[in-house]
Amino acid sequence: MRQRAAFCLLAAVALAGVPAVRVCRAQRAADWPVYNGGSNGDHYSRLNQINRRNVRRLVKAWEFDAGAKGGLQTNPLIVAGTLYAYTPAQAVVALDAATGKLKWKFDSGAGGAQPTRGMVYWSDGKHRRLLAGIMNFLYCLDAMTGQPIRSFGDGGRVDLRKGLRGDPEKQSIALTTPGIVYKNLIILGGRNPETHPAPPGDVRAYDVRTGRLRWVFHTIPRPGEPGYGTWPPGAWKTAGAANNWAGMALDEKRGIVYVPTGSAVMDFYGGDRVGDDLYANTLLALDARTGRLLWHFQGVHHDLWDRDFPSPPALFTLHQQGRTVEGLAQTTKQGYLYLFNRVTGEPLFPVHEHPYPVSTVPGEVTSPTQPKPDWPEPYARQRLTEEMLTTRTPEAHAWAVKTFRGFRNGGQFLPFVVGSQTVVFPGFDGGAEWGGPAIDPVSKVLYVNATEMAWTGGLAVAQRGASQGKQEYEEQCAVCHGEDRAGSPPAFPSLVGVATRMPPAKIVSAIRQGTGRMPGFPQIAGENMTALIQYLRNGDESHTGAEKELRGPVGTAGADAYTFTGYRKFLDPEGYPAIAPPWGTLNAIDLQTGKYLWKIPLGEYPELARKGWANTGSENYGGPIVTAGGVLFIGATVYDRKFRAFDTRTGKLLWETDLPYAGVATPSTYMAEGRQYVVIATSGSRNPKGPQGAAYVAFALPQAHAAHAREQMK
Repeated sequence: MRQRAAFCLLAAVALAGVPAVRVCRAQRAADWPVYNGGSNGDHYSRLNQINRRNVRRLVKAWEFDAGAKGGLQTNPLIVAGTLYAYTPAQAVVALDAATGKLKWKFDSGAGGAQPTRGMVYWSDGKHRRLLAGIMNFLYCLDAMTGQPIRSFGDGGRVDLRKGLRGDPEKQSIALTTPGIVYKNLIILGGRNPETHPAPPGDVRAYDVRTGRLRWVFHTIPRPGEPGYGTWPPGAWKTAGAANNWAGMALDEKRGIVYVPTGSAVMDFYGGDRVGDDLYANTLLALDARTGRLLWHFQGVHHDLWDRDFPSPPALFTLHQQGRTVEGLAQTTKQGYLYLFNRVTGEPLFPVHEHPYPVSTVPGEVTSPTQPKPDWPEPYARQRLTEEMLTTRTPEAHAWAVKTFRGFRNGGQFLPFVVGSQTVVFPGFDGGAEWGGPAIDPVSKVLYVNATEMAWTGGLAVAQRGASQGKQEYEEQCAVCHGEDRAGSPPAFPSLVGVATRMPPAKIVSAIRQGTGRMPGFPQIAGENMTALIQYLRNGDESHTGAEKELRGPVGTAGADAYTFTGYRKFLDPEGYPAIAPPWGTLNAIDLQTGKYLWKIPLGEYPELARKGWANTGSENYGGPIVTAGGVLFIGATVYDRKFRAFDTRTGKLLWETDLPYAGVATPSTYMAEGRQYVVIATSGSRNPKGPQGAAYVAFALPQAHAAHAREQMK
């Protein structure tokens, strides 16, 4: 049919700025209207103008300078010729999808620095709205003009701090990953701190038109709610997090929303939350209309390792032995892939509980077992051994062996102890991360990128007798920046000497509002803030080691009995991973059988590649997309700043190009004015040694080749 890939008449009317009553199937296929491509989370596009045969001809079509340094993780939305995205400072921009030219910009003035991975588009055929998270607010904007819709919430926005617990001004929540729309509801999670105090991770649904709260699901159950007995009595009053920060997926036909949650605070010591802690680290299936729990699966009981479910699930359909199976795939940081019947919650492959060591830390009670799927095999290595250490140079190998022998190492779910570092492998950043998997609904193949880094962690006895500033640091900051303030750069920067690099006002702003991976801490104020700034400037000069005592008696089960020594990446003295490659992979898994079709390294360090160490793989953030043209597109790699296209059948590299900054985001693909584009957000914050800036870059076939491809499709 000649107009198969073209816009229908109603779409053309919409492009002209006149609201359409409905949008035809061809228009939906041409757009990228939902975070990750669709509410089912499969990262798939039916577009095929760009395909295996011609992808090598891609050229840069346009570039939009986002106007600031900082991180950019946005998966842009494209609807009827307009691209919607964020800047690093959380301004919302609308661009001409064919040229990249700015149509409008909305700046709330918040100057936020939290990650913003996407937004929500909603239309009833008459009204078009963008629902955009900016810090702790959900804004409702007119999609045509960028102006707030004043009838929504409080003058165009809803304050997500309200209704959680206690004084809203002291709550910390940010909408870093967008919610999902079901009919006239927008369903949201949020990002919470990983230390006390933190608000509960309630899942909430708001009316898209009015901003009114419609329903709440308590991830930390209240009396009378299922799961209440998996926490200590009254824990709902003080426990925090168990939040959905990673995003959701939706079965629109059945009205089921799938909500993966993260760990409860404190991430690494749970003496005040003894029990399995439902619904932390849980995949929830909720009735999207009411928030009623339909089924659940807890991936980690009483999490002590920051093993959040890191990404939205992806939905798929299989046809096996004459029956249709409606499935769901959930990736994990530990490298497991869970596959479920999304209607019943039954695993498609058996899941068994396995015993693990108990904690020896006073007050801690670990779960005796943890779940693991029998199949598929994990997509990341599971236990670090001495034979797996780096051989990059003899000196690096010798250092790695000596250092490794000083660690505790027992594979997954080995509890931390006081005074020693314990290996976490895959590391705190996965395995899989927030980018999530892509699924080809035709071939029934799932694609997931994974990081393979080793990290270590441990506990320290909290002290009293230290200065107020040091206590504040231990309780709120040490979990990421370490007890020695050295951090684990670049993900967790060192705070040693920070007062000489940043003025006090900027430090205060970063603490209150958060920045990058750091959430905000609005509860730190007054003399507590003054004391913390003083400690960051001068250290704990007013107290000697001899004066310090335990904050409480040994065995105290309080939340402040122990502190985390900080995230420590296992790097050699030159800053490279102290383990052997691959340091990052891209994997193709047959959903029918659970077998791997191919597995390849993803990414490299350019300076090592020049010395002969190519194809090592590297850390990667942001996910892949797949198209009907048989092409998988992915950026994700931090250090080489490449954007790549692979053959979905074989993993063969078909095309690659250099980006101005790292493409640590999931790309989008769409049609505009007869050409298929692929666009990706790029930024430099993950690699401080590389170029700094942020931009959206779009690629397409040259006009002549695009025209030829259109003729071939007729």
